[in-house]
Amino acid sequence: MLKVPNHQVAGHQAGDGKLGPLVDDSGHFCKPLQSDDRGSKEVFFYTSFSSNTNIPNHIRRFFPTFHGTQLIEASNGSGKQPHLVLQDIFCGRLNPSIMDIKIGSRTWDPEASEDYIQKCFMKDTKRSSLALGFRIDGLQIYESEGSGFWKPDRQLIHEFTAEDVRLVLRKFVSSNSSAGVDPDCTFASTVYGGSGGILAQLLELKEWFEHQTIFHFYSCSVLMVCEKKSVVKEMSSGAEVKLVDFAHVVEGKGIIDHNFLGGLCSLIKFISEILTCSDVHTAKASLQDPRRNYIYTNCDTDN
Repeated sequence: MLKVPNHQVAGHQAGDGKLGPLVDDSGHFCKPLQSDDRGSKEVFFYTSFSSNTNIPNHIRRFFPTFHGTQLIEASNGSGKQPHLVLQDIFCGRLNPSIMDIKIGSRTWDPEASEDYIQKCFMKDTKRSSLALGFRIDGLQIYESEGSGFWKPDRQLIHEFTAEDVRLVLRKFVSSNSSAGVDPDCTFASTVYGGSGGILAQLLELKEWFEHQTIFHFYSCSVLMVCEKKSVVKEMSSGAEVKLVDFAHVVEGKGIIDHNFLGGLCSLIKFISEILTCSDVHTAKASLQDPRRNYIYTNCDTDN
């Protein structure tokens, strides 16, 4: 049985007669192919990436598993349409906090039409892409069983300034992510830090992008996922990084992808600052009261 995903935060969404992705209970994410050349480009990327022996195995884990293409009933009732069949990243996760971050100060590829370039340039200028090298495209942050998720609408996300981005990255690892409350960064060391945390995964990707010249990734997103409820229960945080959306990938032609690498480095810097701030305040709290392992306080990364 195919159904609308529960945890999609960005991109085209199914429902109300609209064409969008569907998932099943077997861990498959079925993404409809876009009718223009973007659909064929994404299929080509997944096919070439899957068969390329120069991709290290430790890097492959950052990409959804590709299961080919299949004709399935489209979500808008238009009959059977071609879909990419991919790994459902959120399969088995009950209350995932998710952030979709589009990487790069430039989101159009060199082969795009002039109209499309102008459209993307306006978006990149109005939002944080040009200023920061990345922007938040969608998110949901789990708060509690009673409150559910904090999931701001797209218009609000589109208006995020650089300071809003910094604030949301802090909220992502806080126990008090409600609006108007200063984030406490309680889960920063568990979710962002550690050998298996998000920062370590981003640094692993960065090391590859410092050398890989096979692809250039335009308008590609980093998905950051964690399970706050598991952290509270002293279980694994489920921190995971995945790359998604490859309709604008082009050949690298032996040149490093500086656009993506620059945006990735900028994101790493933001997260590193949050971790440093969190570590400082945690140390202060421990000195004041050995029984406390966290502190609810201001986490201003500029201090």
